Amino acid sequence: QVQLVESGGGLVQAGGSLRLSCAASGSILSIIAMGWYRQAPGKQRELVASITGGGTTNYADSVKGRFTISRDNAKNTAALQMNSLKPEDTAVYYCNAEGRYRGTYSVNGFASWGQGTQVTVAS
Repeated sequence: QVQLVESGGGLVQAGGSLRLSCAASGSILSIIAMGWYRQAPGKQRELVASITGGGTTNYADSVKGRFTISRDNAKNTAALQMNSLKPEDTAVYYCNAEGRYRGTYSVNGFASWGQGTQVTVAS
């Protein structure tokens, strides 16, 4: 299957910046889209930002103008640059990827999640 590994979370003061990274590995044929989601305590997981293979991006209204998603198709990686962080951005951030991989006997679709990385913004 396909595994996603995230890195880059941590503790930052309000107004600061963090950069999250996500690397996908496995017998990947193509990644249709990669995205970042977050889940705060007591809340549902929500989409933060996504990007297609062609570079089309989508952002939650709450992060527009502050966060930037990017990806490297050749390396199967994605990054989320987070600027002007606010306490309400505090959450566990998850990387997601959807695409196709080469199975033992066939080509299959996948939708994988990373293990999550904690982002804490102190006021």
